[in-house]
Amino acid sequence: MDIKTKVKVCKFGGTSMANAETITQVAEIIKADKSRKFVIVSAPGKRQASDIKVTDLLYACADMRGKKFAKVFYNNKNFKLEFEKVKGRFFDIIKKCKQKIDLDLDAEYDIINSWMDWYEHEAQTDNIRDYFASRGEYLAGKVMAQILGYEFIDSAEIIKFDDKGNFLSEVTHDLCRKKLAKVKIGAVIPGFYGSVYNSKSPHFDVRTFSRGGSDVTGAIIAGAADAEIYENWTDVDGFMKCDPRIVNNPKLIDMLTYKELRELSYMGANVLHPDSIFPVRAADISINIRNTFNPGHEGTLIVPTKRFIKGDYKREHSDITGIAGKKDFVAINVEKSMMNNEVGFVRRILQVLEDDGISIEHIPTGIDTICVVVEKSQFKGSFSIQKVVDDIRKECEPDTITVVENIALIAVVGHGMTARKGAAADVCGALADSDINIRMIDQGSSELNIIVAVDNKDFEKALQSLYERLA
Repeated sequence: MDIKTKVKVCKFGGTSMANAETITQVAEIIKADKSRKFVIVSAPGKRQASDIKVTDLLYACADMRGKKFAKVFYNNKNFKLEFEKVKGRFFDIIKKCKQKIDLDLDAEYDIINSWMDWYEHEAQTDNIRDYFASRGEYLAGKVMAQILGYEFIDSAEIIKFDDKGNFLSEVTHDLCRKKLAKVKIGAVIPGFYGSVYNSKSPHFDVRTFSRGGSDVTGAIIAGAADAEIYENWTDVDGFMKCDPRIVNNPKLIDMLTYKELRELSYMGANVLHPDSIFPVRAADISINIRNTFNPGHEGTLIVPTKRFIKGDYKREHSDITGIAGKKDFVAINVEKSMMNNEVGFVRRILQVLEDDGISIEHIPTGIDTICVVVEKSQFKGSFSIQKVVDDIRKECEPDTITVVENIALIAVVGHGMTARKGAAADVCGALADSDINIRMIDQGSSELNIIVAVDNKDFEKALQSLYERLA
């Protein structure tokens, strides 16, 4: 198959792969569109709230086989009992799936056990967890390839890391393009893992992405395949305009740009793995968030920012794309008369924060004042808030320093929003009408967002008020 022909790459998450019924639904979705040539699968997730994900079962198995746990667990056969749960999940899937699956995984289980023995013998305890955890995606890929009649491509062959676990993007891209170009009908590729480049045993010298890394695999494949679109199938219809745990039945975002996604995701609106954006954004490929259990819904389309601004995409909703926020920030307010005439004053403050390993969220300023806002979680161990304040006082000799803790940041995001008259007034008015004090307001230079700071205790109320007024 010529991968220059426009195709769709589709990734299915753990909920979509949880059991025989959901996997049947996945197969029907793929078969309904012949352009869905490359399929990325996660390991089976929870079948119900009380269930355990296959990946978590595998992590437990790996810990039981790890050398320091061997005497406690393995000799008591706890490992074998735990691994039987994994085998049972796949046995049920194969037995109960509507499509007849002529697949015996016993040989695969034997290979897994033999390599676990090798890891133990060679004292490769650091790699046991990566290898074992990856087998959920591997086995799920084997099952799905059999159902579809697609080729199975082991991610260990085409997704590469260096020996320190750093992802090798250029090597991976080249390997993926060469492999995908040879696929005639379609291929199933396990998500979440790859292997060390130039390893003597690439199929077993496995490295994984962080949890949720199947999103990353899907984006890598979409970029290498020059895909028309990257479909990310999950258990929700798409991105909501606000957190549904706080706002009842928020509207769905039908379309947003990569820049808007970046702003909303950073402030806590997480549907995609954050690292999954870059491979497709670089290739100007759109992402479509779809719901496996509501396949008729068009979901949310995430489009290249430049093409949206140029007019290639149109949307009918309001200037406000979404509202998101996070709690537990600290604002350090520094005041000094004639600060604006003191060359290097701001640089010295930033240098103190850099030396103390503190990253900055926002820096609103005035003529004689500057405020730096940072996440409270960064103040750990010897790098306390008081130490940072003392370091700034020593380095900059300000008139006063005040610290405000327990504040929340809320971002109101939308292209062209800040160019619209009254946008900031609407934000301030919504909060004032709800008797919420604004600690800080920052209007982004990109004409993309307005950020306000409120007390932690007012966070949920503020989100609700802003959504009701603006969305």
